[in-house]
Amino acid sequence: MAESIQGGLVQATQVARETVVRRSANGVAFAAFGETGLDDADLVRMVQAVPTAVAAALARKTYYFVPLALAEGRSGESAGHRSGNEETMISPVFTAELAELAICHRNVALGAGADAGEEGVFISTRLLNDKFSLAFELFINVGHAFVDEAGVPESFSELAWNQAVADVRGETSLDAWECRTQAVGGGQNAERDGKPRTDEKAKTEFIEAAFSDAVAIYLLSLSVDFDYSELREREYPLLAPQALAERLRMVARLFPPNAEYEFAIRYRRRA
Repeated sequence: MAESIQGGLVQATQVARETVVRRSANGVAFAAFGETGLDDADLVRMVQAVPTAVAAALARKTYYFVPLALAEGRSGESAGHRSGNEETMISPVFTAELAELAICHRNVALGAGADAGEEGVFISTRLLNDKFSLAFELFINVGHAFVDEAGVPESFSELAWNQAVADVRGETSLDAWECRTQAVGGGQNAERDGKPRTDEKAKTEFIEAAFSDAVAIYLLSLSVDFDYSELREREYPLLAPQALAERLRMVARLFPPNAEYEFAIRYRRRA
């Protein structure tokens, strides 16, 4: 590997050129670079948790697990997940100073010409220093990538919208919560006769967010054991467990688990 990679920051595009990419049995392309702190067996199992039917939509993605990913020259200002004019830089090691400038993941265009559309997703493993957080970061990205490529199945759209219209409590992310609120006629979004109207743009955004969330939570359940309450955020209430279970069961029917993985929902009863 080039000497420049051994010390200091390295361009993400150089990491992509010089790091060996592997392909999981499900077809997902991935690689590890630097002192990630990851056990290889754990990494392989996490990537392989993506069902083959979902992985088929990720043909133009390669997931790079790196210690820290950051944007050059932004001095602590948030640069966002997708690269703009700032060069995405990778640190092969963890330092507290660089961690202050890093972001959970950065999406970087890698292809040109006939390979246009190829994208590397650089995930900062040392900012996500437990299996739960790292897996969820990967699977959220997978969920959004799947929606971008394949859209949302009609059956899920109908289920999620019926739940929204029925005013089922909570949602699975802030994006889904805000879009749903706008879509179903909250606030000033009403006709002159006082009946709520549907904001079609917000409805589409809500359904896409809800589906990508459901895919991510489903994949997380295949990869690690976790309590649903661990997903709780301050900004919005979590979707009611029964409603989430309905969404996850539908996703599981659409995308059955790969061999050696099991999908199960277990309810904890009060004593």
